[in-house]
Amino acid sequence: MKNIKFISSKITFLLGLIFVIAVSCEREASDAVEFATHAATGEVFIDGFVGGLDYFPFGGSFEEAFSVEQNETYKGDASMRFDIPAFGVGYGGATFPSTSPRDLTSYDALTFWAKASQGADINEIGFGIDGEDSKFQVSLSNLEISTKWTKYVIAIPDPTKLIEEIGMFYYAEGAENADDEGGYVFWIDELQFEKLGTIAQPKPAILNGEDVVEQVFSGSTINLVDRGLTQTYNLSSGVNQTVTAAPSYFTFISSDIEVARVSELGVVSIIGDGTATITAMLGSEKAQGSLTIETIGGFDFAPTPTLASSQVISIFSDAYTNVPVDFYNGYWEPFQTTQSADLFLNGDNILYYTSFNFVGNQFANPTVDVTEKSTLHLNMYIPAEIPSDLDFLITIKDFGADAVDGGDDDTTQQVFFYASDFTAYTWATLEIPVTLANKNNIGLIIYENINNPTTSSIESFYLDNIYFHN
Repeated sequence: MKNIKFISSKITFLLGLIFVIAVSCEREASDAVEFATHAATGEVFIDGFVGGLDYFPFGGSFEEAFSVEQNETYKGDASMRFDIPAFGVGYGGATFPSTSPRDLTSYDALTFWAKASQGADINEIGFGIDGEDSKFQVSLSNLEISTKWTKYVIAIPDPTKLIEEIGMFYYAEGAENADDEGGYVFWIDELQFEKLGTIAQPKPAILNGEDVVEQVFSGSTINLVDRGLTQTYNLSSGVNQTVTAAPSYFTFISSDIEVARVSELGVVSIIGDGTATITAMLGSEKAQGSLTIETIGGFDFAPTPTLASSQVISIFSDAYTNVPVDFYNGYWEPFQTTQSADLFLNGDNILYYTSFNFVGNQFANPTVDVTEKSTLHLNMYIPAEIPSDLDFLITIKDFGADAVDGGDDDTTQQVFFYASDFTAYTWATLEIPVTLANKNNIGLIIYENINNPTTSSIESFYLDNIYFHN
Protein backbone atom coordinates (compact mmCIF):
# COMPACT_ATOMS: atom_id res chain seq x y z
CA MET A 1 0.00 0.00 0.00
CA LYS A 2 1.54 3.29 -1.09
CA ASN A 3 0.32 6.48 0.46
CA ILE A 4 2.29 9.73 0.56
CA LYS A 5 1.05 13.14 1.56
CA PHE A 6 3.49 16.00 1.67
CA ILE A 7 3.76 19.71 2.40
CA SER A 8 6.04 22.48 1.10
CA SER A 9 5.72 25.86 2.82
CA LYS A 10 2.20 26.97 1.83
CA ILE A 11 1.47 24.05 -0.54
CA THR A 12 -0.22 20.82 0.52
CA PHE A 13 -2.03 18.10 -1.40
CA LEU A 14 -4.94 18.65 0.93
CA LEU A 15 -5.18 22.14 -0.53
CA GLY A 16 -6.61 24.95 1.56
CA LEU A 17 -9.86 26.43 0.33
CA ILE A 18 -9.20 29.64 -1.59
CA PHE A 19 -12.20 31.60 -2.73
CA VAL A 20 -11.85 33.58 -5.94
CA ILE A 21 -15.21 33.86 -7.66
CA ALA A 22 -14.93 33.86 -11.44
CA VAL A 23 -16.96 36.56 -13.16
CA SER A 24 -18.62 35.91 -16.47
CA CYS A 25 -17.49 39.11 -18.15
CA GLU A 26 -14.00 40.58 -18.18
CA ARG A 27 -12.74 43.84 -19.60
CA GLU A 28 -10.38 43.28 -22.49
CA ALA A 29 -6.86 44.53 -22.00
CA SER A 30 -6.03 47.86 -23.58
CA ASP A 31 -3.72 47.80 -26.60
CA ALA A 32 -1.48 50.12 -24.62
CA VAL A 33 -0.85 47.51 -21.91
CA GLU A 34 2.58 45.91 -22.09
CA PHE A 35 2.83 42.50 -20.46
CA ALA A 36 6.04 41.48 -18.71
CA THR A 37 8.05 38.86 -20.60
CA HIS A 38 10.11 36.12 -19.02
CA ALA A 39 12.95 33.92 -20.16
CA ALA A 40 11.82 30.95 -22.26
CA THR A 41 14.49 28.68 -20.80
CA GLY A 42 13.36 25.05 -21.05
CA GLU A 43 16.39 23.35 -19.49
CA VAL A 44 16.01 22.45 -15.80
CA PHE A 45 18.94 20.13 -15.03
CA ILE A 46 21.66 19.57 -17.64
CA ASP A 47 24.85 18.67 -15.73
CA GLY A 48 23.53 21.05 -13.07
CA PHE A 49 20.66 23.43 -12.44
CA VAL A 50 20.00 25.72 -15.40
CA GLY A 51 18.77 29.27 -15.05
CA GLY A 52 18.66 29.33 -11.25
CA LEU A 53 16.66 26.79 -9.25
CA ASP A 54 15.94 26.20 -5.56
CA TYR A 55 15.46 22.93 -3.69
CA PHE A 56 12.68 22.67 -1.09
CA PRO A 57 12.05 19.25 0.55
CA PHE A 58 8.44 18.58 1.52
CA GLY A 59 7.53 18.56 5.19
CA GLY A 60 8.27 15.21 6.82
CA SER A 61 10.41 13.97 3.93
CA PHE A 62 14.04 12.83 4.01
CA GLU A 63 15.74 16.17 3.34
CA GLU A 64 19.01 14.60 2.16
CA ALA A 65 17.29 12.44 -0.44
CA PHE A 66 18.49 14.65 -3.32
CA SER A 67 22.08 15.09 -4.40
CA VAL A 68 24.07 15.66 -7.58
CA GLU A 69 25.63 12.45 -8.92
CA GLN A 70 28.79 12.39 -11.08
CA ASN A 71 29.36 8.63 -11.32
CA GLU A 72 26.01 7.66 -12.85
CA THR A 73 24.76 9.74 -15.80
CA TYR A 74 22.84 9.29 -19.01
CA LYS A 75 24.77 12.06 -20.72
CA GLY A 76 27.40 14.57 -19.66
CA ASP A 77 29.04 14.88 -16.27
CA ALA A 78 26.22 14.88 -13.70
CA SER A 79 22.71 13.68 -12.93
CA MET A 80 20.10 14.17 -10.20
CA ARG A 81 20.27 11.41 -7.59
CA PHE A 82 17.38 10.52 -5.25
CA ASP A 83 17.98 8.19 -2.28
CA ILE A 84 14.62 6.79 -1.18
CA PRO A 85 14.59 5.71 2.49
CA ALA A 86 13.77 2.20 3.67
CA PHE A 87 10.17 1.09 3.81
CA GLY A 88 8.32 2.49 6.82
CA VAL A 89 11.06 5.01 7.64
CA GLY A 90 9.94 7.90 5.50
CA TYR A 91 9.88 9.11 1.93
CA GLY A 92 11.67 11.40 -0.47
CA GLY A 93 9.86 14.43 -1.80
CA ALA A 94 10.71 17.95 -2.91
CA THR A 95 9.90 20.73 -5.31
CA PHE A 96 12.45 22.52 -7.49
CA PRO A 97 11.17 26.04 -8.23
CA SER A 98 12.89 28.49 -10.54
CA THR A 99 14.32 31.59 -8.89
CA SER A 100 12.49 33.69 -11.51
CA PRO A 101 9.39 33.03 -13.66
CA ARG A 102 9.78 31.33 -17.02
CA ASP A 103 7.70 31.46 -20.19
CA LEU A 104 7.03 27.82 -21.12
CA THR A 105 4.34 28.44 -23.72
CA SER A 106 6.53 27.21 -26.59
CA TYR A 107 6.88 23.70 -25.11
CA ASP A 108 4.44 20.80 -24.96
CA ALA A 109 6.10 18.42 -22.46
CA LEU A 110 8.50 18.00 -19.58
CA THR A 111 10.99 15.28 -20.53
CA PHE A 112 13.82 13.48 -18.76
CA TRP A 113 15.91 10.33 -18.77
CA ALA A 114 15.72 8.11 -15.69
CA LYS A 115 16.88 4.79 -14.26
CA ALA A 116 16.75 3.11 -10.85
CA SER A 117 18.81 0.68 -8.82
CA GLN A 118 15.79 -1.66 -9.03
CA GLY A 119 12.46 -1.76 -10.80
CA ALA A 120 10.13 0.73 -9.11
CA ASP A 121 7.32 3.19 -9.64
CA ILE A 122 7.48 6.80 -8.54
CA ASN A 123 4.39 7.71 -6.55
CA GLU A 124 4.02 11.21 -8.00
CA ILE A 125 6.18 13.24 -10.35
CA GLY A 126 5.50 16.40 -12.29
CA PHE A 127 5.81 20.16 -12.21
CA GLY A 128 3.94 23.31 -11.18
CA ILE A 129 4.33 23.40 -7.39
CA ASP A 130 5.38 26.98 -6.74
CA GLY A 131 4.92 27.41 -2.98
CA GLU A 132 1.81 29.58 -3.42
CA ASP A 133 -1.39 28.37 -5.08
CA SER A 134 0.29 26.08 -7.66
CA LYS A 135 -2.29 27.10 -10.26
CA PHE A 136 -0.78 24.99 -13.02
CA GLN A 137 0.41 21.88 -11.20
CA VAL A 138 0.60 18.68 -13.25
CA SER A 139 1.22 15.25 -11.76
CA LEU A 140 1.83 11.81 -13.21
CA SER A 141 1.11 8.96 -10.81
CA ASN A 142 2.98 5.67 -10.40
CA LEU A 143 5.58 6.22 -13.12
CA GLU A 144 7.30 2.89 -13.69
CA ILE A 145 11.09 3.08 -14.06
CA SER A 146 13.58 0.32 -14.71
CA THR A 147 17.29 -0.32 -14.25
CA LYS A 148 18.05 0.98 -17.76
CA TRP A 149 18.18 4.61 -18.84
CA THR A 150 14.85 5.44 -20.49
CA LYS A 151 13.32 8.70 -21.71
CA TYR A 152 10.04 9.76 -20.08
CA VAL A 153 7.51 12.37 -21.15
CA ILE A 154 4.99 14.33 -19.06
CA ALA A 155 2.63 16.18 -21.40
CA ILE A 156 1.56 19.75 -20.61
CA PRO A 157 -2.28 19.99 -20.54
CA ASP A 158 -2.30 23.48 -22.10
CA PRO A 159 1.05 25.22 -22.72
CA THR A 160 -0.62 28.60 -23.35
CA LYS A 161 -1.24 28.88 -19.60
CA LEU A 162 2.45 28.75 -18.64
CA ILE A 163 3.32 32.39 -19.24
CA GLU A 164 5.16 32.85 -15.94
CA GLU A 165 5.75 29.45 -14.35
CA ILE A 166 7.90 28.93 -11.25
CA GLY A 167 7.47 25.22 -10.47
CA MET A 168 9.94 23.39 -12.70
CA PHE A 169 9.82 19.91 -11.18
CA TYR A 170 8.68 17.92 -8.15
CA TYR A 171 8.53 14.34 -6.97
CA ALA A 172 7.29 12.28 -4.03
CA GLU A 173 8.26 8.65 -3.54
CA GLY A 174 8.53 6.00 -0.83
CA ALA A 175 10.00 2.50 -0.82
CA GLU A 176 7.67 0.04 -2.53
CA ASN A 177 7.33 -2.67 0.13
CA ALA A 178 8.83 -4.19 3.25
CA ASP A 179 11.30 -6.22 1.16
CA ASP A 180 13.07 -2.98 0.21
CA GLU A 181 14.76 -2.85 3.61
CA GLY A 182 17.44 -0.43 2.48
CA GLY A 183 15.28 1.65 0.17
CA TYR A 184 16.60 2.28 -3.33
CA VAL A 185 18.07 4.97 -5.61
CA PHE A 186 16.85 6.52 -8.84
CA TRP A 187 18.54 9.02 -11.12
CA ILE A 188 17.19 11.70 -13.47
CA ASP A 189 19.20 13.35 -16.25
CA GLU A 190 18.57 15.80 -19.10
CA LEU A 191 15.51 17.24 -17.32
CA GLN A 192 13.94 19.89 -19.54
CA PHE A 193 10.83 21.25 -21.19
CA GLU A 194 10.69 20.42 -24.90
CA LYS A 195 8.55 21.00 -27.98
CA LEU A 196 8.05 17.44 -29.21
CA GLY A 197 5.27 18.05 -31.69
CA THR A 198 4.12 14.45 -31.32
CA ILE A 199 1.60 14.84 -28.50
CA ALA A 200 -1.89 14.43 -29.93
CA GLN A 201 -5.56 13.57 -29.41
CA PRO A 202 -6.30 15.52 -26.21
CA LYS A 203 -9.12 14.12 -24.10
CA PRO A 204 -9.67 16.28 -20.99
CA ALA A 205 -12.03 15.15 -18.24
CA ILE A 206 -13.55 16.33 -14.99
CA LEU A 207 -15.12 14.04 -12.37
CA ASN A 208 -13.13 11.20 -14.02
CA GLY A 209 -15.25 11.66 -17.12
CA GLU A 210 -18.49 10.78 -15.34
CA ASP A 211 -21.74 12.74 -15.13
CA VAL A 212 -22.20 13.13 -11.39
CA VAL A 213 -25.29 14.41 -9.57
CA GLU A 214 -24.90 15.66 -5.98
CA GLN A 215 -27.29 17.16 -3.51
CA VAL A 216 -25.65 20.02 -1.64
CA PHE A 217 -26.51 22.60 0.97
CA SER A 218 -27.03 26.27 0.25
CA GLY A 219 -23.95 28.28 1.18
CA SER A 220 -21.59 25.31 0.89
CA THR A 221 -18.57 24.87 -1.36
CA ILE A 222 -17.17 21.94 -3.33
CA ASN A 223 -13.47 21.76 -4.11
CA LEU A 224 -12.82 20.12 -7.48
CA VAL A 225 -9.07 19.74 -6.90
CA ASP A 226 -9.31 16.02 -6.05
CA ARG A 227 -12.35 15.28 -8.20
CA GLY A 228 -10.77 13.68 -11.25
CA LEU A 229 -9.44 16.63 -13.28
CA THR A 230 -7.31 15.05 -15.99
CA GLN A 231 -5.87 15.49 -19.47
CA THR A 232 -5.10 12.50 -21.66
CA TYR A 233 -2.79 12.61 -24.67
CA ASN A 234 -1.52 10.06 -27.13
CA LEU A 235 2.29 10.01 -27.09
CA SER A 236 4.59 9.11 -29.98
CA SER A 237 5.12 5.70 -28.35
CA GLY A 238 1.44 4.96 -28.92
CA VAL A 239 0.71 5.09 -25.20
CA ASN A 240 -2.22 7.16 -23.95
CA GLN A 241 -0.88 9.13 -21.00
CA THR A 242 -3.22 10.64 -18.39
CA VAL A 243 -1.98 13.37 -16.07
CA THR A 244 -3.78 15.08 -13.21
CA ALA A 245 -4.20 18.76 -14.06
CA ALA A 246 -4.82 21.68 -11.71
CA PRO A 247 -8.23 23.38 -12.02
CA SER A 248 -6.72 26.53 -13.56
CA TYR A 249 -6.03 24.67 -16.78
CA PHE A 250 -9.80 24.37 -17.21
CA THR A 251 -12.47 26.93 -18.01
CA PHE A 252 -15.50 25.97 -15.91
CA ILE A 253 -19.03 26.80 -17.04
CA SER A 254 -22.09 26.90 -14.79
CA SER A 255 -25.51 26.50 -16.38
CA ASP A 256 -26.91 28.86 -13.72
CA ILE A 257 -24.52 31.28 -12.03
CA GLU A 258 -27.26 32.29 -9.62
CA VAL A 259 -27.07 28.78 -8.15
CA ALA A 260 -23.37 27.87 -8.47
CA ARG A 261 -20.18 29.61 -9.56
CA VAL A 262 -16.70 28.16 -9.98
CA SER A 263 -13.45 29.96 -9.26
CA GLU A 264 -10.35 29.48 -11.38
CA LEU A 265 -8.97 27.37 -8.53
CA GLY A 266 -11.82 24.91 -8.88
CA VAL A 267 -13.93 25.92 -5.88
CA VAL A 268 -17.65 25.64 -6.56
CA SER A 269 -19.63 28.09 -4.41
CA ILE A 270 -23.33 27.31 -3.89
CA ILE A 271 -24.95 30.71 -3.71
CA GLY A 272 -28.62 30.01 -4.39
CA ASP A 273 -31.37 27.42 -4.47
CA GLY A 274 -32.05 25.38 -7.58
CA THR A 275 -30.10 23.17 -9.98
CA ALA A 276 -26.94 23.93 -11.92
CA THR A 277 -24.66 21.79 -14.07
CA ILE A 278 -20.90 22.43 -14.09
CA THR A 279 -19.03 21.56 -17.28
CA ALA A 280 -15.57 22.55 -18.47
CA MET A 281 -13.31 23.26 -21.42
CA LEU A 282 -9.58 22.69 -21.58
CA GLY A 283 -8.31 24.89 -24.39
CA SER A 284 -10.62 24.25 -27.33
CA GLU A 285 -11.63 20.77 -26.12
CA LYS A 286 -14.78 20.06 -24.14
CA ALA A 287 -14.00 18.00 -21.05
CA GLN A 288 -15.84 14.74 -20.53
CA GLY A 289 -17.86 14.61 -17.34
CA SER A 290 -20.09 17.03 -15.48
CA LEU A 291 -21.29 17.89 -12.00
CA THR A 292 -24.99 18.56 -11.55
CA ILE A 293 -25.76 20.30 -8.26
CA GLU A 294 -29.16 20.17 -6.60
CA THR A 295 -29.50 22.39 -3.54
CA ILE A 296 -31.44 20.96 -0.62
CA GLY A 297 -31.67 23.95 1.69
CA GLY A 298 -29.65 24.90 4.73
CA PHE A 299 -27.28 22.60 6.59
CA ASP A 300 -27.93 21.33 10.10
CA PHE A 301 -24.61 21.81 11.91
CA ALA A 302 -23.16 19.45 14.49
CA PRO A 303 -23.55 20.39 18.17
CA THR A 304 -21.01 22.99 19.25
CA PRO A 305 -18.43 21.53 21.66
CA THR A 306 -18.50 22.99 25.17
CA LEU A 307 -15.38 21.48 26.75
CA ALA A 308 -12.46 23.74 27.59
CA SER A 309 -9.45 23.52 25.27
CA SER A 310 -7.34 22.23 28.15
CA GLN A 311 -9.50 19.10 28.28
CA VAL A 312 -9.21 18.28 24.57
CA ILE A 313 -6.75 16.90 22.02
CA SER A 314 -8.46 17.75 18.76
CA ILE A 315 -8.06 15.82 15.50
CA PHE A 316 -10.72 17.74 13.56
CA SER A 317 -12.82 20.58 14.91
CA ASP A 318 -13.16 24.30 14.29
CA ALA A 319 -13.85 24.71 18.01
CA TYR A 320 -10.23 23.83 18.93
CA THR A 321 -6.70 23.91 17.57
CA ASN A 322 -6.12 20.61 15.79
CA VAL A 323 -2.95 18.53 16.08
CA PRO A 324 -0.92 18.12 12.84
CA VAL A 325 -2.81 15.68 10.61
CA ASP A 326 -1.21 13.77 7.71
CA PHE A 327 -4.54 13.20 6.00
CA TYR A 328 -8.25 12.80 6.61
CA ASN A 329 -8.53 10.44 3.65
CA GLY A 330 -5.53 8.29 2.75
CA TYR A 331 -7.04 7.05 -0.55
CA TRP A 332 -5.52 3.66 0.28
CA GLU A 333 -4.87 1.51 -2.76
CA PRO A 334 -6.09 -0.75 -4.17
CA PHE A 335 -9.32 -1.54 -2.28
CA GLN A 336 -10.58 1.77 -0.89
CA THR A 337 -13.45 3.35 -2.80
CA THR A 338 -14.15 6.21 -0.38
CA GLN A 339 -13.93 9.70 -1.85
CA SER A 340 -13.94 13.07 -0.09
CA ALA A 341 -16.18 16.04 -0.85
CA ASP A 342 -15.53 18.07 2.29
CA LEU A 343 -17.64 21.11 3.08
CA PHE A 344 -16.74 24.61 4.14
CA LEU A 345 -19.98 26.21 5.19
CA ASN A 346 -20.50 29.48 7.05
CA GLY A 347 -16.96 29.33 8.40
CA ASP A 348 -17.23 25.69 9.50
CA ASN A 349 -15.20 22.82 8.01
CA ILE A 350 -16.97 19.45 7.81
CA LEU A 351 -15.61 16.12 6.58
CA TYR A 352 -17.84 14.45 3.98
CA TYR A 353 -17.16 10.95 2.68
CA THR A 354 -18.86 9.44 -0.38
CA SER A 355 -18.72 6.00 -2.07
CA PHE A 356 -17.85 4.74 1.40
CA ASN A 357 -16.29 1.39 2.24
CA PHE A 358 -13.46 2.41 4.59
CA VAL A 359 -11.39 5.52 5.27
CA GLY A 360 -8.78 6.72 7.75
CA ASN A 361 -7.59 9.84 9.58
CA GLN A 362 -3.83 9.67 10.17
CA PHE A 363 -1.87 11.93 12.54
CA ALA A 364 1.52 10.25 12.78
CA ASN A 365 3.94 13.18 12.48
CA PRO A 366 3.94 13.27 15.42
CA THR A 367 1.66 10.70 17.00
CA VAL A 368 -0.49 11.91 19.91
CA ASP A 369 -0.27 10.99 23.56
CA VAL A 370 -3.76 10.58 25.02
CA THR A 371 -2.62 8.88 28.23
CA GLU A 372 -4.46 11.51 30.23
CA LYS A 373 -7.60 11.34 28.08
CA SER A 374 -10.32 8.75 28.57
CA THR A 375 -12.64 9.16 25.59
CA LEU A 376 -12.75 9.64 21.82
CA HIS A 377 -15.61 11.91 20.78
CA LEU A 378 -17.01 12.42 17.30
CA ASN A 379 -20.19 13.67 15.66
CA MET A 380 -21.53 11.75 12.68
CA TYR A 381 -24.41 12.52 10.32
CA ILE A 382 -25.86 9.99 7.87
CA PRO A 383 -27.90 11.71 5.10
CA ALA A 384 -30.05 8.66 4.35
CA GLU A 385 -32.23 6.02 5.93
CA ILE A 386 -30.26 3.76 8.29
CA PRO A 387 -29.85 0.11 7.18
CA SER A 388 -31.37 -2.15 9.83
CA ASP A 389 -28.29 -4.41 9.95
CA LEU A 390 -25.67 -1.66 9.82
CA ASP A 391 -22.28 -2.59 11.33
CA PHE A 392 -20.11 0.52 11.47
CA LEU A 393 -16.62 -0.17 12.84
CA ILE A 394 -14.26 2.41 14.30
CA THR A 395 -10.65 1.38 14.96
CA ILE A 396 -8.21 3.37 17.11
CA LYS A 397 -4.58 2.45 16.47
CA ASP A 398 -1.52 3.09 18.64
CA PHE A 399 1.79 2.78 16.77
CA GLY A 400 3.72 1.50 19.79
CA ALA A 401 7.06 2.58 21.22
CA ASP A 402 8.65 3.07 17.77
CA ALA A 403 5.78 5.43 16.78
CA VAL A 404 5.74 3.79 13.32
CA ASP A 405 2.66 2.29 11.69
CA GLY A 406 3.14 -1.39 10.87
CA GLY A 407 5.63 -2.28 13.58
CA ASP A 408 5.39 -5.36 15.78
CA ASP A 409 4.33 -3.27 18.75
CA ASP A 410 1.18 -1.72 17.23
CA THR A 411 -2.08 -2.18 19.15
CA THR A 412 -5.67 -1.49 18.19
CA GLN A 413 -9.06 -1.00 19.79
CA GLN A 414 -12.19 -1.67 17.76
CA VAL A 415 -15.73 -0.54 18.53
CA PHE A 416 -18.90 -1.36 16.58
CA PHE A 417 -21.89 0.92 16.18
CA TYR A 418 -25.25 -0.32 14.94
CA ALA A 419 -28.47 1.01 13.42
CA SER A 420 -29.84 1.83 16.87
CA ASP A 421 -26.97 4.28 17.42
CA PHE A 422 -28.07 6.52 14.54
CA THR A 423 -31.10 8.42 13.32
CA ALA A 424 -31.40 9.34 9.66
CA TYR A 425 -30.66 12.99 8.83
CA THR A 426 -29.62 13.69 12.41
CA TRP A 427 -26.23 14.26 14.05
CA ALA A 428 -25.21 11.40 16.32
CA THR A 429 -22.76 11.92 19.16
CA LEU A 430 -20.43 8.94 19.57
CA GLU A 431 -18.40 8.64 22.78
CA ILE A 432 -15.82 5.85 22.80
CA PRO A 433 -13.97 4.99 26.03
CA VAL A 434 -10.31 4.49 25.03
CA THR A 435 -9.26 1.20 26.66
CA LEU A 436 -5.88 0.62 25.03
CA ALA A 437 -3.20 -0.42 27.53
CA ASN A 438 -0.76 1.96 25.85
CA LYS A 439 -2.12 5.08 24.25
CA ASN A 440 0.83 7.46 24.06
CA ASN A 441 1.50 6.99 20.33
CA ILE A 442 -1.95 6.99 18.76
CA GLY A 443 -1.72 7.86 15.08
CA LEU A 444 -4.74 6.52 13.19
CA ILE A 445 -8.53 6.31 13.31
CA ILE A 446 -10.20 4.05 10.75
CA TYR A 447 -13.90 3.95 9.82
CA GLU A 448 -15.27 0.84 8.08
CA ASN A 449 -18.49 -0.54 6.71
CA ILE A 450 -18.38 -4.24 7.61
CA ASN A 451 -21.56 -5.61 6.01
CA ASN A 452 -22.21 -6.18 2.33
CA PRO A 453 -21.76 -2.72 0.78
CA THR A 454 -24.54 -3.32 -1.75
CA THR A 455 -27.27 -4.20 0.73
CA SER A 456 -26.55 -2.85 4.19
CA SER A 457 -24.07 -0.02 3.92
CA ILE A 458 -24.23 3.72 4.14
CA GLU A 459 -23.19 5.43 0.92
CA SER A 460 -22.01 8.66 2.54
CA PHE A 461 -21.69 10.42 5.88
CA TYR A 462 -20.42 13.61 7.53
CA LEU A 463 -17.95 13.87 10.42
CA ASP A 464 -17.17 16.76 12.71
CA ASN A 465 -15.64 17.41 16.13
CA ILE A 466 -13.24 14.47 16.35
CA TYR A 467 -11.28 14.79 19.57
CA PHE A 468 -9.99 12.99 22.65
CA HIS A 469 -11.05 14.36 26.02
CA ASN A 470 -11.04 13.71 29.75
